[in-house]
Amino acid sequence: AAPEAAHAARGLVSPCAPFGLAANMPKDNMQVENMDEADFMTLGRWLMGNTKDMELTILMAQLGLACKATSRACAKAGIANLFGMAGDQNSSGDDQKKLDVLSNDIFISALVNSGACSVLVSEENEEPIIVPAEKAGRFCVAFDPLDGSSNIDCNVSTGTIFAVYEKTTPGIGTTADILRTGNDIVAAGYCMYGAATELVICFKGSGVERFALDPSLGEFIHTHTNVQFPEGGGKKIYSCNEGNSPNWDLPILDYINWCKENQYAARYVGSMVSDVHRTILYGGIFVYPADKKSPNGKLRVLYEGFPMALICETAGGIASTGMFKGSVQRMLDLVPTNIHERCPVILGSPRDVNMVLERYRS
Repeated sequence: AAPEAAHAARGLVSPCAPFGLAANMPKDNMQVENMDEADFMTLGRWLMGNTKDMELTILMAQLGLACKATSRACAKAGIANLFGMAGDQNSSGDDQKKLDVLSNDIFISALVNSGACSVLVSEENEEPIIVPAEKAGRFCVAFDPLDGSSNIDCNVSTGTIFAVYEKTTPGIGTTADILRTGNDIVAAGYCMYGAATELVICFKGSGVERFALDPSLGEFIHTHTNVQFPEGGGKKIYSCNEGNSPNWDLPILDYINWCKENQYAARYVGSMVSDVHRTILYGGIFVYPADKKSPNGKLRVLYEGFPMALICETAGGIASTGMFKGSVQRMLDLVPTNIHERCPVILGSPRDVNMVLERYRS
């Protein structure tokens, strides 16, 4: 009785109490979930109410379905023997993991069978996928099915990134329909598979929206609207792979040293989705610049740089290439000539990105 009395005095449930008994717990603490909720703003409902475009709604819903299936695969990777290598390499020369292959198959199947797509570009496929005429639709999608998959075996957050274009040429889709400036993107988004599964999307000309996957419903639920960078730039955080610093140019080196001298915190996960998501919500800057080893940068334009740039700018941030091919460029203004083309990425709050760009200009 003594342990129970001690716990009761502190307003806690006794470890000796029957399972589920919480007589001494404050009533508001018992409400883990609002079970009286009868109105759910699901992804599908939100899309139907906001896009006013049935084909685009179907496409985005299929992307959501593929994200849920990939989230399930990541969560079950250990018990389903999905850790480890698949034995092949992708279009970028990276070794493919089993989850890379599975997630890629999931997204291709969902998009081809949506009836809304004509051209697909995946990081995992060397060539674009041209959807057969009987299943083709108005849109083209570039996607990285499992960004940060090198972290998957140690249970670090991974994600999916995608960008949607509307086809411009008549007839069967071609590569030219997707090799376009980032300013032509209709919608972009990413899904993060971490402690929770979260989907972030934006449509050109509208705000950034956040959805969280409710496992009990199997649905993405709308949680935040018009997401913006914190006012004033937010927390002082810089995010980069400092292992590459011996190959950086002087403006980047100077800026990172300035961050260290001015009490910035270093945060780097190694999954672009995780690092950019934190940067948007908390503030600061994400940097993956060109360097002596990778003069064209490391990240891919169509399915990493462009979608993240659109989301970043829509949230009130800046997305630049830094010094790239002789000039400092806005990332969305690039015109790719290859579906797996790379570019440097510098994005974040205006407070921080402008400090990098000023060093290049001077």
